[in-house]
Amino acid sequence: MSDVDEQHLIRPFTPLQGHGLRLCAWDADSDAQVEDWLRATLDPEFGRWNTPLTLIRDLDGARDAMRRRTEQAAQGTSASYRITDESSATTLGHVGVNVIDHVFRTARVGYWVLPEARGHGVATRALRLAARWALTDLGLHRLELGHALGHEASCHVAERCGFPYEGTLRGAMFEAGRHDTFRDVHLHARLATDPEPS
Repeated sequence: MSDVDEQHLIRPFTPLQGHGLRLCAWDADSDAQVEDWLRATLDPEFGRWNTPLTLIRDLDGARDAMRRRTEQAAQGTSASYRITDESSATTLGHVGVNVIDHVFRTARVGYWVLPEARGHGVATRALRLAARWALTDLGLHRLELGHALGHEASCHVAERCGFPYEGTLRGAMFEAGRHDTFRDVHLHARLATDPEPS
C-alpha cells in the first residue's frame, strides 16, 4: 500500500481541544445541533459573505447539509468541526477542513461563528486548532483560505492564524445569495513549513 493510499484511510475526525474550545463532530441526529446549523445559515451576516451550493431554508435542509458533511468525512475529503465552549459544551460555530486532496496534500479551510459568540476570538482560536491538526496529524502541506473581497473580519482571522494574503482571485465565488453571478476572493494560505503564529 502506498503512502497516498494510507493517507486515504485517515478518518479526519479527531476531537481537538485547546484555547478554551473543544472541536468535535456535528451530529445530524441532534435536533439542537441542527437548529444551531440552521440558525447560522439564516443569519444575515452569514448570508452576506457565504453562498452554499445548496441554499438552506429549513431544518430538513440543515440536516441534509450536515449529513453530506458526515459522508465527506467518512470518505476522507472533509472534516467539519462543531466549535464548542470547552466547559459548557455550548455550540459557538463551525470550522471545516474541506476539499482535502491527499495526493497534493492540500485543503481549504472555512469557518463561521454564531451571532452571540462573535467578538470573542472564537474563529481565530478554532482555526488555529484545526490548522495545526491538518498540517501535522493529517499530514497536509498547504491550507488555503478564501473569503469574499471586503470581509475584513475574515481577513484579520486569516492573518492572526498565520495565513498571509497571497492575491485576489477574480470571480472565484458566488455573489451573496445567488448562483448566477460571481465576486472576487482574497486568497490566504499557510504551509506546513511556515512558523506557528504567535
